[in-house]
Amino acid sequence: METESEPYVRLATLRQLHDVVGELNTARSLADTLQTVADGIVKGLGYELACVNLVQPDGDLVVAAFAGNAAAEALITGRVGARASWERRLSMGETWGELRYIPHTEGWILLDDDVPQWYTEGPDPRFEDEWHPQDRLYAPMYAPGGGRELLGVISVDRPRGGRRPGPWGREALQMYASQAAIAISNARLRANMQRALVRLEREQQALRASEESFRQAFEYAPSGMAIAEMGGDQHGRLLRTNDALCRLLGRSASAIRRYAFSDLVHPEDIGTLLRTSAEGGRAELRLARRDNSYVWVSLRNSVVADTTDGPRFLLTHVEDIEERKRNELQLAHRASHDSLTGLPNSAELRARLSARLCERPNAISVRETAVQTVDKAFGGYEGGNGAGIGAGGYDEGGYGAGVVPYGQGPGYGGYNGTSGAGYAPVPAPGHGPGGSYGGDHGGAVEGYEPYEAYEPYGPPYGSYGDSYGDPAERAFQGDGFDPPSAPVPLDHHVHTVAPGADPDDGSKGLAVLFCDLDGFKSINDRFGHNTGDAVLIEVARRLNTGVRDGDTVARLGGDEFVVLADGLGATDAADLAVRLRNAIIPPIRVDGRAVRVGASFGIGWASCGMTVEEVLKSADQRMYIEKRSRSKVQRRAG
Repeated sequence: METESEPYVRLATLRQLHDVVGELNTARSLADTLQTVADGIVKGLGYELACVNLVQPDGDLVVAAFAGNAAAEALITGRVGARASWERRLSMGETWGELRYIPHTEGWILLDDDVPQWYTEGPDPRFEDEWHPQDRLYAPMYAPGGGRELLGVISVDRPRGGRRPGPWGREALQMYASQAAIAISNARLRANMQRALVRLEREQQALRASEESFRQAFEYAPSGMAIAEMGGDQHGRLLRTNDALCRLLGRSASAIRRYAFSDLVHPEDIGTLLRTSAEGGRAELRLARRDNSYVWVSLRNSVVADTTDGPRFLLTHVEDIEERKRNELQLAHRASHDSLTGLPNSAELRARLSARLCERPNAISVRETAVQTVDKAFGGYEGGNGAGIGAGGYDEGGYGAGVVPYGQGPGYGGYNGTSGAGYAPVPAPGHGPGGSYGGDHGGAVEGYEPYEAYEPYGPPYGSYGDSYGDPAERAFQGDGFDPPSAPVPLDHHVHTVAPGADPDDGSKGLAVLFCDLDGFKSINDRFGHNTGDAVLIEVARRLNTGVRDGDTVARLGGDEFVVLADGLGATDAADLAVRLRNAIIPPIRVDGRAVRVGASFGIGWASCGMTVEEVLKSADQRMYIEKRSRSKVQRRAG
């Protein structure tokens, strides 16, 4: 009978197995798939109880689904068993293919471990293949793909008929466990994809919200905002601007997009812009408005980079700082200028004078001696019409091509008729008509010894070769006379020297005219400080009117003024003092009355090697000498 019924049993089991396997792939979630796996064992494989234990990320196994007994399901679902305990169980008992059977005779030692289990008491088996309530049968589920990654374990109990499963039942359970592993893997994949889609959608929503927030912050920011391209042929081109920047520059958005920041920045600020664009950060510079005026702005650049393509564009914040810059300039002007007259004050005067001085006395004389030596070597000092530098040589006032002789150029107007039609820029002190060494360089000059030819260096410098005997070579060694023991640093400072003692030698220098008003105290005492202030303001105006644009008129304090005038000879400085004194003498009308002051001038000369105080003291002493040389009436009369 059993032999005859076997084909029927197998066919019915096969149909049931086909149905439950088909249901595995219809579940919508991982939890549904796990419960379908447990239900399919009870429904299609003929077991009364089925439990699905799933491996967690930490390796332990949790009871994820149970079928066949509601009380047992409520008791053990969600409980966790240690991985070590499960590995112990899967190494015990009998091996039925991939299945593991542990008979009750061996399983009693597992009653107290931490694996969740449901069992009932029962009598000992009456025949060999009878199922005992404490027998255990496990079907491990491994991940598809040929690996041995454990996904979970199916445990079954109470096979219908009360007997242990035969070869066909074992094969059916093993095949079902394999299909369950595939279904669980697919369910996990779907769950991960769903979570990824949900996360992606949330990220896209966040990105859209962020973009909208950025757009609103960009468009409606109270200060200027711009996006500029970075790299390539269009580097720096403005891609997008907000309304605040358009209003600041007086240009439409479409017009601004035709420019780069380098097209709008002030020429003096190009270097600052390039450094800021390359490095990011903050810079203060000037941008051109539509009316060709410039406005001071603060640029703050942020380099927006892409992880794959590198820098993409610059996000620039443009803040209007015109008012702050104006206030800074006003504060700087107040700190360096006299509040009453508007002239540079004592500190500014000393700063300007100090910039022209250094600690090396007679530096120009040494250098020009070397230059003269070179010119001698090349015949530049041969007679009055030497061809060394320019037409006519130095002795006729020639300066070479492109250099205008003193008194013959379109420079500043002369102070009197003795110095030519104007004060043209000169190359350097000592290169004027007649030179700084006493006029004609081609021969002896009265009061000066003629230059003697230098002999070649002998020992101990003979090893340097005959080049030291060549004046052209010696001119560039040390100070022009000594062999070079070390490289001589290039001196870019234009040294200041005083003119020669001979007023007719044509040498020029930086004149320092110290002016002290005569009779001012009596005006102050008689008519009050308001009248005195008005007199000082008018004197300052007249002094400023009487000098060239490049000269400095400063108020030293009280009724003392100082004038710095560069490129003057001794005669020019004296003529300038006379012109300024004559400009001060005319009456000054204050509140309907006319008052007069005189002025005493002392002329000093700035020269490298002197301190600022020494220069001012020298001019001050000459002023007092000049003041004492005239009577009080003469001083008041000018």
